[in-house]
Amino acid sequence: MALTEYKSKFIADCGISMGDEGKGRLISEVVEELREKTGVENPVQVVLKVNGGANSGHTAGGLKLNLLPAGVVDQSVDTLAIGAGVVADPRKFMWELLPVDHKGYRVTERLAIDERCMVSDVIHRLLDLAWEWYRVNIINEEPRGSTGRGITPAYLDEVGQFQIVYSDFLADQELYAKKVANRADRACRVIQHVCQVTPEAWDSFFDTLTEGETRANEEAIKLGIFDENEFDFTIFKGEEPFTLDVEKIVEIYWDTAQNLADKVVDVRELVRGAQSADRYVIGEYGQAYWLDKRQGFSPNVSASHTYAPEFFNSACQPVQPLHVFGVAKAYDTKVGTHVFITQEDPEHPLFKILRKLEFGVSTGRQRMVGWYDAVEKGDTLRYGGFDDLMINKIDALTHSGDWKGNLKICIAYEDTEGNRLYRVPRTEALRKTLKPIYQEYAGWTQDISQCRKFDELPAEAKAYIAGMMRSLLDSAYHGAEWPSELPNLRYVGVGPMPSQVIRDIPEIRELLKHDKPLEA
Repeated sequence: MALTEYKSKFIADCGISMGDEGKGRLISEVVEELREKTGVENPVQVVLKVNGGANSGHTAGGLKLNLLPAGVVDQSVDTLAIGAGVVADPRKFMWELLPVDHKGYRVTERLAIDERCMVSDVIHRLLDLAWEWYRVNIINEEPRGSTGRGITPAYLDEVGQFQIVYSDFLADQELYAKKVANRADRACRVIQHVCQVTPEAWDSFFDTLTEGETRANEEAIKLGIFDENEFDFTIFKGEEPFTLDVEKIVEIYWDTAQNLADKVVDVRELVRGAQSADRYVIGEYGQAYWLDKRQGFSPNVSASHTYAPEFFNSACQPVQPLHVFGVAKAYDTKVGTHVFITQEDPEHPLFKILRKLEFGVSTGRQRMVGWYDAVEKGDTLRYGGFDDLMINKIDALTHSGDWKGNLKICIAYEDTEGNRLYRVPRTEALRKTLKPIYQEYAGWTQDISQCRKFDELPAEAKAYIAGMMRSLLDSAYHGAEWPSELPNLRYVGVGPMPSQVIRDIPEIRELLKHDKPLEA
């Protein structure tokens, strides 16, 4: 079986594609496995949100979350920590905390926000919309597809050394007010003079933010947790175009943050304490390897570091062993303007079905859908590394309706000269010219969503699972012998519910014996 020992009490939950892999569901699976192995009811002491902010979406236990980690669903976890690598809007905290608490998850009492977690606010959101407007209307590029949650501008404040951090809410309000006034002044000048936003567009930004958050919080409004006026961003508009009511921003954000003041702590010590107590810490990541600001392809990247090493920066711990989980889907999805080499015709019978499943948690945007790209995932293994893998949504590939065909796995790329590439080129211009080389596998008709053991799967599904792993390894180690230690496929998701997971997957070399591609 592939349930090998964890090499560390620190565990990383990382995406190995372009995000949307189902990382949120991994947390409960790991907690349950550790509970069974250790006999301890609460083996995981801390789940740490490592990076990003409200731009990352997770669905876990039926909850749709942005800023909070998906670890909220397991109440045996003592602490839900927000690391120093995160940017977080205090109002967004409350908008997520109260509805989830209302459902009985006790999130507020378990929350811990690091003192150095960065504060994002309405000013960053306006900058986010302004830069998108500039991209489309001034330099005539395609829209980036930003979430509009202000994440990139917040990280720009960090590297520009203008950041406001949560410990500022524990200090002097006048100092906080001065920092906000300076932030507003900088932003309004940039929006008017650099982004060259029109007065009409400026006004529309406030409506866009109001409509977006009203829609996102519709359930909480219906439950009476919030009044609809809570999400009115026009209250922050100044009397003249390109001005803001700074006093109103300071008042509302300061008052909101005071509700969180007793949650602002030194997360470094909480993580060290868990380690000293021989308990586990799970780092939960937003986005994925190929959305990392350094490894990915701008502008279709996030503003944070999205892969395993960021654990040590966000938790402020010495570098040491880290058990890394890679998470993927049995097919690929992307949003934005990515080069998508394996994208399939939306009218393809299978992809018409898949598109109905694929909408962004944070934005509601329709995701593009394509075949499983083993080259991208092989590069993640080669240069990012992971110890175990979880693959989700294989049940979605089952024959249904008009869909009765074969499945494809991209095993390599082909350039315009007919050469095969087994690595992801680091040059975007070259990527745009590449075509996928596919290996085909037979599909299956059996409903596998009820399967809980590997042997219950049809032979075709076993072959496809083995094919995904072999092609990933072939790409990662192309031209060289495979190393003696290989990552195992630890879990396979066969449905959206926590119970719909297969664990007893054979060790990797045994699993690969099931690989039976169709003849070319």
